[in-house]
Amino acid sequence: MNDNHLKHPADLLLLNSGTYFSTQTATALQQDLGISVLDMYRLPDYDLSIHKFLVIDNYVDQELMSWQSAQVREFLDQGKILVFSGNLFSSWLPGGSQFVPKTIRNHRDYTVTVVKPHSIFAGVDPDDLTYNKGVSGFFARGHHPLPPHAEVLLTLPGGEPITYIDRNSTKGTILVHSGNNLLGYSHSRNTSGRIGAQLLSWLYEEYEQMITRSSGI
Repeated sequence: MNDNHLKHPADLLLLNSGTYFSTQTATALQQDLGISVLDMYRLPDYDLSIHKFLVIDNYVDQELMSWQSAQVREFLDQGKILVFSGNLFSSWLPGGSQFVPKTIRNHRDYTVTVVKPHSIFAGVDPDDLTYNKGVSGFFARGHHPLPPHAEVLLTLPGGEPITYIDRNSTKGTILVHSGNNLLGYSHSRNTSGRIGAQLLSWLYEEYEQMITRSSGI
């Protein structure tokens, strides 16, 4: 990925939990794109309104996020976009439900299915999502029950929605994935490496569509 995929570095803010994997992704994306990165414990005093997109991963302190739930909703009700990848266990995310682990009997129970073609996953082989070096289960190990009218993109074999888009719980858009940070796939050597750049492109497309809808054009 290069800076051609991001129109302005400040458009996207990644909340950094300070854990190894979160910081590793944040550092790589800063080097590639110059994105804005914020230590999550600075969030309570931070003005999110200068950004269009907020990316939060599964290592975030969800107790902190619960205290900042009003701040998150205000950001979304400004017509912004939030991307959360992880397992929810508290009610800080509008429309979000607690993570439900998948009951596993064999490795095929982790098989990823594309139920609706979408630009984020265009050209991505589902097997490259299901398996990492021959091992399944890295992409998603459960799901979140859906908010009303959510758009489901990917599922597990029982139809459990592992990646969905919610345009109804707020005035903005929420992308929820029940696994690792989708932007973290940017450097994958198989087809999943397409996800990062395609996600960034979708963010801008979605943002422009929201502006169009809100203006009634």
